[in-house]
Amino acid sequence: MNQPKESLHLQNRIQSLQRQLAQLGPLRPGCLSRQYRKPKEKSGAYYQLSYTYHMKSKTEYIPAPLVPQIQQEVAEYKRYRQLTAQWIKLSLELSRWKIKHWKQTQTAN
Repeated sequence: MNQPKESLHLQNRIQSLQRQLAQLGPLRPGCLSRQYRKPKEKSGAYYQLSYTYHMKSKTEYIPAPLVPQIQQEVAEYKRYRQLTAQWIKLSLELSRWKIKHWKQTQTAN
């Protein structure tokens, strides 16, 4: 049985997202920010990463030399979230299409 174009198109888009997900590097959730020990003077800068994991808020201090690596990991996590949201959206569309297609074949019989 040949699948209509819409179904194949959705499946191809899902497979593309799966390939993109497989290419992601190290990732971690959170928001990286620069803080100051003396905020009024903007001196004594340091970095902290804030995130929630298993419903617990966490804050980690990040050494300045590691900031670029952590920024990349946070960006990868954001990309992961975007890709999985798209995958879920497309999966729901495909599921709805299958149900609609099934109903049409049932009423045709």
